[in-house]
Amino acid sequence: MKELNCIVVDDEPMALDLIESYVLKTPFLKLAGKCNNAFEAMQLLKEENIDLIFMDIQMPDLNGLDFSRTLKGKARLIFTTAFDQYAIEGYKVDALDYLLKPFDYTEFLAAASKALDWYQITERNNQDSGGERKPAKEYLFVRSEYRQLKIRIDDILYFEGLKDYIKIYLKDQQKPILTLKSLKSIFEELPEKRFMRIHRSFVIALDKIDEIERNQVVIQGKRITVSESYRDDFQEYISKNSF
Repeated sequence: MKELNCIVVDDEPMALDLIESYVLKTPFLKLAGKCNNAFEAMQLLKEENIDLIFMDIQMPDLNGLDFSRTLKGKARLIFTTAFDQYAIEGYKVDALDYLLKPFDYTEFLAAASKALDWYQITERNNQDSGGERKPAKEYLFVRSEYRQLKIRIDDILYFEGLKDYIKIYLKDQQKPILTLKSLKSIFEELPEKRFMRIHRSFVIALDKIDEIERNQVVIQGKRITVSESYRDDFQEYISKNSF
């Protein structure tokens, strides 16, 4: 079963906690974060690969409908609100579903299942048409200090995200390359089966792992912790490649 990375956005703490509890008890949902407002959600979307957003509509400064009009990329929305007059507006911005507060877990699960169905159908259609999420490539061009540098995929050890820029560590090169780019955006450009995100701040080249010790990987002497959010995916990869 496909697992959907999701975030919950609501300015009411009780509503935030309730939806979080619903997410945690749903096997195909993985909670990537909670946000008190749309601006926090925007920042998290830059850092994480998000499939699904549970978002309240009525929030201060930037409401859910206005936020949805700024949304780019693959993340889909399920609106949560206490006001049913927003239902038509919600579908105008192509929300997957609309949950009217107060809603119970059965209603939540039905909406989440609709999102799962949508992603599975989309994925199946892409496979039938021969599409791939990430094309095979041998190198990347990255901007660093007013230059476009050509980096061979085979030379990449790992990426480290530092707020608004990333460090790219290469074999046979002590000093990392700095580029003004998000970790999420560069991860989407990488060959899918060769790289994995194991931490909010790290993407690693799987073939460059020298050893694994408890919850850490070692790449040319650098120890990187596999965070809890990414541990299941990493353990599944290790199990498939162990004998």
